[in-house]
Amino acid sequence: MKKKLISMLCTAVLVVIPMTDVRAEANKVGVIEDRAGRLATEMVQNYGVTGLQYAIMDEGKIVLSDSVGFQDKASQTPVNKDTMFGIGSVSKMVVTAATMVLVDSGKVDLDQPLTSYIKDFEMADARYTQITPRMLMNHSSGLYGTHYGNSMLFDDTDTRNHDELLLKLKSEKLKSNPGAYSVYCNDGFQLLEILVERVSGLSYSEFIAKFISDPLQLKATKTPLDSFDRNQLSETYWPSFETKLPVENANIIGAGGVYSTAEELSQFAEMLIGNKPDILSKSAAESMRKHEYRQGIWVSEERNTFNYGLGWDAVALAPFSDYGITALAKGGDTMLYHASLITIPEHDISMAVLSSGGSSIYNQMFATKVLLEVLEDQGIIDEIEPDQIFSPPVKMKMPAEFTAYSGLYGTVGSTLDIEVKNGEIALPAMQGGMIPEQNYVYTGEGQFTSSDGSVKVSFEEESNNKVYFKVQANITLPALGQTVMNTYDYQKLENNSLDTASKEKWKARNGSKYYALDEKITSIFYLVPTMLIKNLTVDVENGYANGTRVVDPDNAENVAQIPVMNGRDAFDLHFRTKNEAEHLIQDGQEYIAEEAITPIFGGKTGITTIPSNGQARWYAIDSRSANKTLTVDSPESGGYAVYNAKGEVVQFSKATNQQSTLLPKGGFIVFGGEAGDVFKIQLK
Repeated sequence: MKKKLISMLCTAVLVVIPMTDVRAEANKVGVIEDRAGRLATEMVQNYGVTGLQYAIMDEGKIVLSDSVGFQDKASQTPVNKDTMFGIGSVSKMVVTAATMVLVDSGKVDLDQPLTSYIKDFEMADARYTQITPRMLMNHSSGLYGTHYGNSMLFDDTDTRNHDELLLKLKSEKLKSNPGAYSVYCNDGFQLLEILVERVSGLSYSEFIAKFISDPLQLKATKTPLDSFDRNQLSETYWPSFETKLPVENANIIGAGGVYSTAEELSQFAEMLIGNKPDILSKSAAESMRKHEYRQGIWVSEERNTFNYGLGWDAVALAPFSDYGITALAKGGDTMLYHASLITIPEHDISMAVLSSGGSSIYNQMFATKVLLEVLEDQGIIDEIEPDQIFSPPVKMKMPAEFTAYSGLYGTVGSTLDIEVKNGEIALPAMQGGMIPEQNYVYTGEGQFTSSDGSVKVSFEEESNNKVYFKVQANITLPALGQTVMNTYDYQKLENNSLDTASKEKWKARNGSKYYALDEKITSIFYLVPTMLIKNLTVDVENGYANGTRVVDPDNAENVAQIPVMNGRDAFDLHFRTKNEAEHLIQDGQEYIAEEAITPIFGGKTGITTIPSNGQARWYAIDSRSANKTLTVDSPESGGYAVYNAKGEVVQFSKATNQQSTLLPKGGFIVFGGEAGDVFKIQLK
């Protein structure tokens, strides 16, 4: 039997093992605990983490459980093992498991049409009838991606996002044939939540409690709709505000709304790997870790952190795969919480890392580093391989035919001109800025390499006759180590010639901004202007706008069909004139053109009222009101936010509970609330 971290605490072990061995074992345990603690402290000090909690379960026992940072900074209350966190998209494993419980009971067949279980599921695309529950779980349904509207709310459990999803999908189409390829898709797991409700006759929260939390004796695994002490939740913070934020509710529960603790998430993993057959059959658990991503187009299978199973982000997670060990992983991020779960079925070891602030990528790298230490300690691996070392590339002569790859490329939200010339390619920052803007040089075998040798890019012609721009990235973060991401980042686009009417109208829109009208004032997105303010970039000559292909003067459609991650959250653009103002419709949400927004009054007092349709009211801050102090008497259901000329939030009353702010010149103010809400305003 393999050695256990907990063995030093077991009486039987003390009886049969000489004291010197026990001390050696204890020392090893202490070393791992110490290294994990120092690494956790590094994350709090240098990676934007306020509080971090982690736990390891080994053969059904918690063998390491610890935390660093604060649950509440104001009172200096530390995080402890009972502190709850949002687990973000790790919630997808909960709804996947819930669906598999129904599969075990014979109530759901993963390969039957989804319409068998959600009778009123319809789309404006005949192919929707081909979508199955399996395709929702492995991200291959062809759905556009995510309806984010009114999903992430402060201290608000409004279920409108859940309630309106089927209605919004009714008028939408698919971006690809169901099953053609897998690309991350939140809406699929929202549909699984609805499936669980329709088949079981229970609310989703009730189903989780009855069939998962109660049997596993999970006391702190809850949804926003459950009744529990919110003081157990780790407090959250925003960089530009000193005070803690209200409770974050991710009301897309199937996709990302569950709360838990690291210990309970590690215990839940026992069910996911087949160790709780009375709750979830071993065969169901095993089927969840099959290599589902292989069923469609996929980036060639180098070592990776993305290889989808059913629910799982990875069913062959690197670097564990380098040692011949199968590790499963799921990461999750809400706006404020971050989570990672890694489990190694063959050795019955799982680790969960939860945080307020930071990123699920950091949490996964932390868990990977600690688990490798555990595997080495237990003799499962001989030694931990050192991080890879990279050398500057040696430029080689590029075959002339590679210049044919020059042209227009697109991803969701943008287009990019890629020029392959003299054996070099200049590229912007990628992977959210973790790969900097730089030049890549040809180094042979069809690859171009970054200046430090850690990133290779190439062009791949796939079976769907599309050319993809492939990125093989080894990313090193100080103290956390290395992670690898192999993805298709861009897709080659065809020129789309526009008629005169379309060209003129879209050219006039280039550089325009559109402001959200339908988002509740309790939405966390008011802290993130990029979610509320849409900037339009139009390439008239090639016929594209924000990565979509222009169809006519007022409509543009998604063309991105990119596997893995970069093809996620696609959208179409639809423009309409309403009350002489241009409005944008995207993902079923409405936005008003900046040019239609009037300046806020320049007098001393005034009022503004939320219209009968409940939409937000936006105002510009011009020279008459700039540098004056705005004081707002808001109704209980109302609130406001202020942005400067750069689009940065400087005040959000629902987050700070403050009703006064200095108005920045060139900025904007938005008021939101219930229909008929009246705001009394003073300017001094």
